[in-house]
Amino acid sequence: MSALASSVPHFRGMTERDLLPVMEIEASIYSHPWTRGNFADSIKAGYNCVVVESEGVIVGYGVLMLAAQEAHVLNISVARKAQRKGYGRMLMNNFIGLARESGASQVLLEVRLSNEIGRRLYESMGFRQIALRRGYYPAMAGREDALLMGFQL
Repeated sequence: MSALASSVPHFRGMTERDLLPVMEIEASIYSHPWTRGNFADSIKAGYNCVVVESEGVIVGYGVLMLAAQEAHVLNISVARKAQRKGYGRMLMNNFIGLARESGASQVLLEVRLSNEIGRRLYESMGFRQIALRRGYYPAMAGREDALLMGFQL
């Protein structure tokens, strides 16, 4: 395998063996990270849980729930050292493709109001604000509002 080929991002299904590196990323980028149980339950429930690897290392991951002609992005994360390299956009494009294949009519997600980088990414991809969810996320000083955003397929 050439060095060039190994640097091409690779998507695959998340497994229980991936939970340690996923949890390390999760804990390093969020003040209120998902638990190991949240990820394990998502895998067991049959949600679309994916990791993206670059050079054999997990650099990002996500969880997509498909139900009732909707796709709901429950988690999408990129390791701090791999941010701003297009992995978040790749994960979202992967999820949009999965949603289309499943027959969903829209993709939904919540994003913290303070997550300007995430909001800009989603807006640049065509997501639009649907609603404000007050007190949706735990925060260091109480609760933080979330924007509910949607992408029509």
